[in-house]
Amino acid sequence: MKTEMQLKLQAYLDGELPASESRGVRDLLANDREARELLTELSQTRDLIAAHEAGVKLPETREFYWAKIQRAIAPESQGGRQRSPGVPLLGWWRRILVSAGAVAAVAIAVLLSWSHATGGSDAVTISDGATLFTYRNYATDTTLVWLDYGSGTDFSNDSEGAKLTP
Repeated sequence: MKTEMQLKLQAYLDGELPASESRGVRDLLANDREARELLTELSQTRDLIAAHEAGVKLPETREFYWAKIQRAIAPESQGGRQRSPGVPLLGWWRRILVSAGAVAAVAIAVLLSWSHATGGSDAVTISDGATLFTYRNYATDTTLVWLDYGSGTDFSNDSEGAKLTP
């Protein structure tokens, strides 16, 4: 039996079919044994469920119970609860501050990574005529140390080569 016919039998049992279709189902029941058996099974199942269905007792009348539900739904369908005028302003400030904080955090991270990537140099005077320069390149992870004694020392350019005594 087709599913469409099974659904019609269920609708016939529940009294949901129009009169013209009910006549067609009665004719089918008179001629088809399988349809009669299905209708009997559906009827028995409906009766069994109704006999063992737990009865729910409401503490108030049915009308009062549904009226409470309707009163709870009505304000939401009319646009929801009214908010205090300060709440949107607070939310606006919160959005602005969170956005500004995020931009500041990104800017600090970029500046820190930029200063490490470009490296830097420091000069330290270690004696009257000598200066120590250091240069750190973070990109290649190298350090250059340069000692500069200036032109007035014994280590300056000499035709015989550098002397090791100051």
